[in-house]
Amino acid sequence: MSFVSWGLRPRLLHVATAWLQTVCILRPTIAAFIVFLPAIACAQDVATPPTDRAPQGFFSILFAGGWVGFMIVMFLLGLSLTAAHLVFEHIMTLRRTEIMPEGLGDQVRHALSAGKVADADQACRQHPSFLSFVLLNGLAELDGGWPAVEKALEDATAEQSARLFRKIEYLSVIGNIAPMVGLLGTVTGMIFAFQRVASTQGSAGAAELAEGIYQALVTTVGGLIVAIPALGAFAIFRNRVDQLVAEAAYIAQHAFMPLKRRRLSNVKAANAPPPPPPGEGER
Repeated sequence: MSFVSWGLRPRLLHVATAWLQTVCILRPTIAAFIVFLPAIACAQDVATPPTDRAPQGFFSILFAGGWVGFMIVMFLLGLSLTAAHLVFEHIMTLRRTEIMPEGLGDQVRHALSAGKVADADQACRQHPSFLSFVLLNGLAELDGGWPAVEKALEDATAEQSARLFRKIEYLSVIGNIAPMVGLLGTVTGMIFAFQRVASTQGSAGAAELAEGIYQALVTTVGGLIVAIPALGAFAIFRNRVDQLVAEAAYIAQHAFMPLKRRRLSNVKAANAPPPPPPGEGER
């Protein structure tokens, strides 16, 4: 069981709903892109009559690349919405109060010092979080002594940190996919532009060729617009996770310090030389 399953983020239900809505939006877009791509490519053979005036403005150029360009732009828009939802979710969840509730480590440490293991367990269950999950795993191994507790703390920390890293890695995936999708649109547009030149047996002017090329390059710009913020957010959240995990591990170790001290005291007592027999000093 992870701290996520305990209902750490019930107030973020609207985020999950928005995520599902985004997925529902992307599914028909992706399906249409895959199913109708061959037909769209064939339809590009029928060139639209040239206009006297080239599209002006970014959005006019953005949607001037035909159906292929339009579908790629819609796919990039879906990626950008997904990245925006992920960023918002990570901003809400990767906070110190969500990962490490205030005072939880001290409550567990004081309870263990007084020998009240049940109170420590109750305090953890009242504050479901990354830290409470780690502490509960340590409390479950109290009977095994400090070595078993320490191993449980390390394993729980590694498990939960891996979960956090896997969640933020989706931003990295989006940041790497978006430029490739944009490049796909650019390459497709370049093919159509040079196909137009070939169909006119080289009679197409430089202006007409340049128009097709700059329209094709717009999808690459769109891909970079999506990728740059996504990769930047991924780097920020990755460093944030590293920092919070390190702090949570330190607090968990400190919370079990009374147990560690008792073990050290027992080891010293066991290694102490036995007292001399009575009357030995009088001989």
